[in-house]
Amino acid sequence: VQLQASGGGLVQTGGYLRLSCAISGRTFSSYAMGWFRQAPGKEREFVAAINDSGGRTYYADSVKGRFTISRDNAKNTVYLQMDSLKPEDTAIYYCAVSRYREHYYTTENDFSSWGQGTLVTVSS
Repeated sequence: VQLQASGGGLVQTGGYLRLSCAISGRTFSSYAMGWFRQAPGKEREFVAAINDSGGRTYYADSVKGRFTISRDNAKNTVYLQMDSLKPEDTAIYYCAVSRYREHYYTTENDFSSWGQGTLVTVSS
């Protein structure tokens, strides 16, 4: 399976970005998907997850109300809409394929395949 993340960049505080992650080599609609991020000098952390059908989502408290995860199973793509960005959102963002169908598995071990990451920088 291959995951290709894109959409990162430099944005000012309060701005927005939309990340995309295209997946190939797996039956996309059979698995939940997630986004994680890793800030400089910190461990990778969970950001958001969505179940196989796209009907249920789960967010880290730090992004709840600002970020929205969605998926288009016809396009084998998952998205992360990031609004009201803050400097503390600066990180490399990774998409990942879950081992499960449901959205409430949120540890790194719950995900079997990872993209290469896309850098998001929020300036103050």
